[in-house]
Amino acid sequence: MKKILIIVLVLVWGGIALHAQDTTGVARVDSTYVGKDILSVMGPGAKVTQSATVKQALQKYIGGNAEKSISGYRIRVFYNNDPQARSRSEVIERTLKEQYPGIGVYRSFESPNYKVCIGDFRTKDEALGIYNALKGTYPTAYIIKESINYPK
Repeated sequence: MKKILIIVLVLVWGGIALHAQDTTGVARVDSTYVGKDILSVMGPGAKVTQSATVKQALQKYIGGNAEKSISGYRIRVFYNNDPQARSRSEVIERTLKEQYPGIGVYRSFESPNYKVCIGDFRTKDEALGIYNALKGTYPTAYIIKESINYPK
């Protein structure tokens, strides 16, 4: 019984000692900068310079990961299996590529359905911007969680 009491006292004393540690070395985050891009904080006249070695390393990193996929979001614009689904999916794919040339458009067939998706969005918020623009033309469009291409 005495040993248990000593163990409990040592644990309580250790907890108090840990709680009394000085926390002045803890970094604090200025909430006015949360969610902002570093260049927007620096201002319009900011100039960022980096060595050629850093640029090469970044390009090598991007190139090495080009074949990888990550978890993200896409907008499914079309999903159908009727007799005209193939031709309709081709038209939708072509139209989306013309309207959004910088965004990937993906058409696939998973028996018996043809699908058309747009985007490689890392967050749902990124997908919402395009989704809101598309929902007038494609009212059945919806956001899906999917493996996306590695950002370029």
